[in-house]
Amino acid sequence: MSDSFARKAAMTGLLFFVTGMGQAWAQSGADWQLPRTIDGQPDLQGVWANNTITPVERPDVFGDKEILTEEDQIFLQQRIREITQEDGDALFGEGVLAAAFSGEVKSYDPSTGNYDQAWMAQRSVHNRTSQIIEPRNGKYPPRTEESIAQSRLMADRRRDHPADSWLDRPLSERCISYGSPYLGSGYNSYWQIIQAKDHVVILQEMIHDARIIPLTPKPHADEKIKLWHGDSRGYWDGDTLVIETTNYSDESGYGPNTSAKVNVERLTRVGPDSLQYEITSNDPGTYTAPYTRQIIFDHSEDPIFEYACHEGNYGMMNILSGHRAEERFALEAAAGK
Repeated sequence: MSDSFARKAAMTGLLFFVTGMGQAWAQSGADWQLPRTIDGQPDLQGVWANNTITPVERPDVFGDKEILTEEDQIFLQQRIREITQEDGDALFGEGVLAAAFSGEVKSYDPSTGNYDQAWMAQRSVHNRTSQIIEPRNGKYPPRTEESIAQSRLMADRRRDHPADSWLDRPLSERCISYGSPYLGSGYNSYWQIIQAKDHVVILQEMIHDARIIPLTPKPHADEKIKLWHGDSRGYWDGDTLVIETTNYSDESGYGPNTSAKVNVERLTRVGPDSLQYEITSNDPGTYTAPYTRQIIFDHSEDPIFEYACHEGNYGMMNILSGHRAEERFALEAAAGK
């Protein structure tokens, strides 16, 4: 199976270019009309699922081809059905596409075991070969030298001081934040959008983070005010909701100078069950140029559920106590006990 798929992917003649928007319109039907709220705004309300298998960066096997053919999408859907029917480890994020290529399901965490497929949402196949649409090669821009150096320092710190205190553990493990916007796919990857005339609320399922975004003309918060999820302002550009977010705290990211980052998101309803999401991120501390990602969110009739991160969460206590035990064992070994 893996050899067959590799041959298919290498046959670039099977791939042709159409826009993601065009695919969404084709799915929606010619008779669909954009619904509007009582205030005349495009109605984006509801629960939207980011369960795509499209990887953030384009796999090298696709070369410069941006779009999958319908035949390729059908093939991937069949592979997903086969993988999910197997009694194996869950495939997070881009793991589905990787497994379709290789025929091998790799564990998310081989050291401690893993979720199985029953924990995962049904995944969606869309036609792009990468979420990154700019740069056109489907790859992140080169990282800055400062970002590379900081990553090395952080890796050394994690190796030598993995759990001196809770501050050494990542924000998600401490139930503070998975970042904003959270764009991981396939696991607690649902957004609920609620609209009023002057505000939009985006509720993320992961750690139930609610972003309250004013649509009225007002300046961003003072530059001295830094926030985990930044300071957002929204406006309508035709039928597209545009959200600009600044004022991120440096502690909210993994690169240097996160407080200089500016994200611009664009949400456009492109069909009865399709919401096109784009984000252009200008993070000068981490990357040498901005980049843009595009994702199709699928409408869900189901409500989102509470992500009770702290409820029954003994992980932090066990991590810290386990590391204290490791330190004690090391001292005893050094003393010859």
